[in-house]
Amino acid sequence: MEAFLISTGVVALAEIGDKTQLLAFLLAARFRKPLPICLGILVATVANHAFAGALGAWITSQVSPMTMRWVLGLGFLAMAVWTLIPDKIDEEVEGGGKLKLGVFGTTVVAFFMAEMGDKTQIATVALAAQFNAFIAVVAGTTLGMMIANVPAVFLGDKMAGRIPVRLVHGVAALIFAAIGVATLAGLGQGLGF
Repeated sequence: MEAFLISTGVVALAEIGDKTQLLAFLLAARFRKPLPICLGILVATVANHAFAGALGAWITSQVSPMTMRWVLGLGFLAMAVWTLIPDKIDEEVEGGGKLKLGVFGTTVVAFFMAEMGDKTQIATVALAAQFNAFIAVVAGTTLGMMIANVPAVFLGDKMAGRIPVRLVHGVAALIFAAIGVATLAGLGQGLGF
């Protein structure tokens, strides 16, 4: 039970203000369907954190911290640019076409990818190693993610009609760019970023 409770608390606190919380808000503002978004977050988190527990320690032992920093920093900068480019999902929604993955599928893929190399994924690896309780840790970190992200989904859904999507994209791009530059500069290394 200790592993479960500590894992829940650590991830819930670490997730506040994280890029995946911003992603939850953006998905809710875009699609306005909270239930499939919340279910997508749940499925993506379980899959990602199970992957982290099983393979994360091996991956981090194979890649130097400097290489990981460059990969993550450039990845965040690419996300900033990508956020500013109108994507097919916007065009299909506006044109009345069907989404290829749907809201649930889009959320699963987006969240799974956003969690790759994220501090909560790394925390899951460390907690699983510390407590030697894979299931309790994955369940706890997943609950922590849900505690932090579900309110963001419902807030994004409520505010969707009041905030221009272009403004949300611009702010998101600025945040991703700032995180990318900070990562490349090595800022926050001692803080687990």
